[in-house]
Amino acid sequence: MPALKKYPPELKERAVRLLLAAREDAGGGRGASARIGQQLGIPADTLRKWLLRAEVDAGVRPGTTTEDAARLLELERENRELRRANAILRSASAFFAAELDRPSSR
Repeated sequence: MPALKKYPPELKERAVRLLLAAREDAGGGRGASARIGQQLGIPADTLRKWLLRAEVDAGVRPGTTTEDAARLLELERENRELRRANAILRSASAFFAAELDRPSSR
């Protein structure tokens, strides 16, 4: 599998703007993503994905926005860390409770 290319955000914004303009001018987007993608050196599927993401972020299309997805990832990461900390605290409290239950040798 080839390495993934990282495109600058300015190029993504420009490509999406061009694709939206081409869609409005021609009355449809058939072939526009392939043509614009060829001009910019970006695969047509990548352009279509960018356009879908931009439409979701703008609220035109239903779905999870980029901002919400990032927030969900952050909350899931925090949740994992809290579960891990709780497990550590539970095992530590069980250890110390067992120490208290043992008879003292003093």
